[in-house]
Amino acid sequence: MSVAFRRAGPGDVPAMLAIYAAARQFMAEVGNPGQWRDGYPGEALLARDAGAGDMYLCCEGEKILAAFYFKTGDAPEPCYDTIDGAWKKTGPYGVLHRVAVAPDAHGRGVAAACFAWCFARCGHLRIDTHRDNRPMQRALEKSGFVRCGTVRLAGGEERWAYEKC
Repeated sequence: MSVAFRRAGPGDVPAMLAIYAAARQFMAEVGNPGQWRDGYPGEALLARDAGAGDMYLCCEGEKILAAFYFKTGDAPEPCYDTIDGAWKKTGPYGVLHRVAVAPDAHGRGVAAACFAWCFARCGHLRIDTHRDNRPMQRALEKSGFVRCGTVRLAGGEERWAYEKC
């Protein structure tokens, strides 16, 4: 599979919204209806993150195969400061959020390609997912991520925390 990665821009928001809508439907169909409720992530959030340079697209030619949030730094995700469990490594890391693959790209290794691209940029990744998101858990574990414990989002919801270093 030959893919390329690029930062998302404001003009990509409609395509990203369509990918996330399909992802919400897919998650509901596979037993995870509670992760991205009420239209999350919405237009304003995607536009804000794209404007900040933190939204990325995995593309095959002009076709968008996946969208995801990726940011690196000393503490790019404040919710990860406290974990019920233990991170494997301290120091700067990259955080991935909202990884969503287009429906016609499922089963092609697109999520793994996104993880590999991010890992090549920083060598230390953290991500969280809903306990009911079995497809994401399998994709993470297949890509070398290890479950380290549980984190709480700003709203208090628990998520399983994974790390690769």
